[in-house]
Amino acid sequence: MLRKTTLLLAGALASPSLLADPALEEVHVYGQLSRFSALKSDIPIMETARSVSIETLQDILDKGALSLDDSYTYSAGVIGETYGFATRGDWVKVRGLDVPQYQDSLQSLFGNYNNTRPDIYTLEQVEILKGPASVLFGKGSPGGLVNVISKRPREEASSELVFEAGNFDRQQLALDSTGALSDDGRWLYRVVALYRDSGTQVDHVDDDALVLAPSVTWRPDADTDISLLLNYRNTESDTAAQFLPIAGSELPAPDGRRFDSDSYYGEPSFNQFDADTTAVTLLASHRFNDTWSMEFTSRYTDASADYQQAWPAFIGGDRYVYNEDGSLYKDGTVPRTFYRSDATSEQFAADIRLRADFDTGALAHNVLLGTQYQDVSTGDAGYYLFALGYDGEPGDPADARFGDTYWINLFDPVYGNVPPAEVLDAAYARDPDTDNEDSGFYASDQVSLGNWRFTLGLRYDRSESSTAGGDQEDDAFSSGYGVLYQFDNGLAPYASYAESFDPVIGDNGAGEPLDPQEGEQWEVGIKYQPAGFPALVTLAWFDLEQSNLPDPLSTPGDFEQQSGKADIDGIELEAMAQLGDFTVELNMSKLDTQSPDGWRLASVPEEQASAWTTWRPGGALAGFRAGAGIRYVGDSWDGADGLKTPSYTLGDLMLGWGNEHWDLALNVRNLADKDYYATCLARGDCFAGDERTVVGRLRYLF
Repeated sequence: MLRKTTLLLAGALASPSLLADPALEEVHVYGQLSRFSALKSDIPIMETARSVSIETLQDILDKGALSLDDSYTYSAGVIGETYGFATRGDWVKVRGLDVPQYQDSLQSLFGNYNNTRPDIYTLEQVEILKGPASVLFGKGSPGGLVNVISKRPREEASSELVFEAGNFDRQQLALDSTGALSDDGRWLYRVVALYRDSGTQVDHVDDDALVLAPSVTWRPDADTDISLLLNYRNTESDTAAQFLPIAGSELPAPDGRRFDSDSYYGEPSFNQFDADTTAVTLLASHRFNDTWSMEFTSRYTDASADYQQAWPAFIGGDRYVYNEDGSLYKDGTVPRTFYRSDATSEQFAADIRLRADFDTGALAHNVLLGTQYQDVSTGDAGYYLFALGYDGEPGDPADARFGDTYWINLFDPVYGNVPPAEVLDAAYARDPDTDNEDSGFYASDQVSLGNWRFTLGLRYDRSESSTAGGDQEDDAFSSGYGVLYQFDNGLAPYASYAESFDPVIGDNGAGEPLDPQEGEQWEVGIKYQPAGFPALVTLAWFDLEQSNLPDPLSTPGDFEQQSGKADIDGIELEAMAQLGDFTVELNMSKLDTQSPDGWRLASVPEEQASAWTTWRPGGALAGFRAGAGIRYVGDSWDGADGLKTPSYTLGDLMLGWGNEHWDLALNVRNLADKDYYATCLARGDCFAGDERTVVGRLRYLF
């Protein structure tokens, strides 16, 4: 008979075999923070006066996420697919703002197009920390951050081979094997590998990848753990975003026509987005005695991306699609921009933390003392050839050098017209490299007094940026405070305050460096984990301000005064519960945003809601599972309150069955194949949403 145990905030994720073997104890994991997590602490979420959302490996598999941004779509206050279906990156906004991406508590993304996307098959968990986090991580966004946790070696032997096949000619083969290398369990290994050959919903755009992620752990004694992780990723792709004009996409063209959802306006022989990333990460921990322990994390990363794309040129809000009389300009034939970026990034980062757990009378302390260092160099070379063949307003003569040779008809695209090599080579130029060096010192203490939890944190950072234009230095103090009370009935009300800063490179026009952008947030909430019942509910209200933004009243020629402020407040609800054989999840959020100009922030829906239910029956149906979810994303605006992107609702489905060695699953996202746009911007770009994806997954466990 199947024995079921539900673990809230469990200590470890289920192994691959545990997820499929009905003869073993079934473990439902709602997420747990480790010392390499988004809070650099393993203090239970119920005792933390902050909002944190977690998607475990089991969540990711159940919901059929194919990319990292898919894993964000069932979290309150988080916009997971900001720019719709994407192949260049994982665009996420938290509490209305762009946020940095971390891996194993070290920053892993610098700029937009100089490395590969992390593949979700290499991850154990995705964490979203909401609100300013500079007291722990230094410079960053007041919206928060995303931290992904890498798969690491385990002592329990487990291996799986996974084959996936789906629509858009998706095929993927993956291996995950872990266990002990030595009889005494001091040496552990893990090998994760993946090869993908896949098309996408956009014609001519592939999403091929090769991933190799071996790792080894050494445990010389019971108090020491040292892991070395290597991660090599290579992707060969193109850009899914076609930067569609409003007329013909979200709005019909004057004659009523619309673009096909799989429209491609690049050049198959020119476009590419090929990226490589090699990262070596060291994770170490050691306990000196019952009071003192330490953690050390460091990473070296070398990454590059070769990005080329042709897209319809931006000329006015209508993108040169139609004339003043409403007729299509040249029947929808428009000029194109040809763009190239050969970008690189190189990183060395380290974070050393001392931890002390001790009592002073009735007070129990969890003290964290740390120092962090990071050196990142980025470079770029390429060209930006805007609207080749365009000269003036619609109807004016074309540029005599090119005419309309490189234009494209948006309703009947024909390919093969690429500017000659001499034109492209003449425009190719290298930008000066930029070096950013950051160092910080931080201290925090979580104090327990009976049912009370008090958090106090302080950090000092120094940031230096060097380019051909000169050097810039910034420093900042950041603080964070929180208080939480745990009632015996499972209720835990809390309040917190947090700050952030983010340097702005450049001067104000008078030779004075710009001040860092700053953020501060007040958050009040309540958490509920009833005794004897597997459920966790979090309700939070927050008020966030981002300052030192560009002056909304400035005009060309004015000195930058940085008097702009963005205001965001909102309410979020996240709930998870185990009801017999059913796991139920509910997420809701409502945001009120205002930019320095007084408009709503671009691409930020005011309302969001999602729900997911998984059924894992026992008895004669043991091994079977089914899941269904629904996602609602409300209206969003273009950043100037002139164009609204309508709301949309999507459904997802999962069916699966497994035994000791085999596991079969079918995932469908956007079940009804709804045609929608994720967002349209003020300048005229519209981004198509994800079409229906159907993926079958066969896993053999050995």
